[in-house]
Amino acid sequence: MKKLFAALLFMLPLFLCAQEMEGSIRYLVTHNWTKKMAAVDYISKQQRERIAYMWGNRSEWKVYTVLYFSATQSRYEDSEERAEPDDEGYSWRKDVYNIKRDFESNTIQDAIQLLGKTYVIEDTLIAPEWKILNDIKEVAGHVCMKAFLEDTLKQQKITAWFALDMPLSAGPERLCGLPGLILEVDVNDGAMLISADKIDLRKLDKELNMPKKLKGKRIKEAEYYALLKKHIEDRRKAEEPAFWGMRY
Repeated sequence: MKKLFAALLFMLPLFLCAQEMEGSIRYLVTHNWTKKMAAVDYISKQQRERIAYMWGNRSEWKVYTVLYFSATQSRYEDSEERAEPDDEGYSWRKDVYNIKRDFESNTIQDAIQLLGKTYVIEDTLIAPEWKILNDIKEVAGHVCMKAFLEDTLKQQKITAWFALDMPLSAGPERLCGLPGLILEVDVNDGAMLISADKIDLRKLDKELNMPKKLKGKRIKEAEYYALLKKHIEDRRKAEEPAFWGMRY
């Protein structure tokens, strides 16, 4: 508790300069195929072996993503920048994935591709129910505090580390709502690791703007949740990984 109390005291004066803080964060995202499969508890051993044979021996692949942020808004997308060479016939296809948060108006506007179709989710922002823990470590040169979240739909245990000296609510993927910028996320003990590797504090121009013409079916958050739930149930019946066809 002493660490937690000291950290919160350290954060208090930082809120005064948060209104002027903006810039971008590049994240290195590491997908671990073996650990993703290990978290799928409804697939038989025979099916696991067949899928492993189909995918070959490569267990990890890496991509970059980028978060643009200010005191009132954030936008997150996959980066055009390559994290690793396209060797051995492997490449990471960039799907539609554009995540916008407006913390001032408390709204979201997300363009997400699911099962080959694009949906535009426009709704009220509801932050995840985080549990802040009494653990501290350094990420990308910033002292960060630990938080935990469990996604019961995707069956994911999510650990996040948020910067104590950057008191903004933004984060990668669809994660937000902590009292500091999220600089690192660990999903299912390393199945997917998202870690900030370059932070650029600068004045933004149009980077926070969503594309002017968002193509896709307009839906609410509850409708998107229902689509995910049906997909996961269908994949479970077929004994196939649910992360095929949706964002992990």
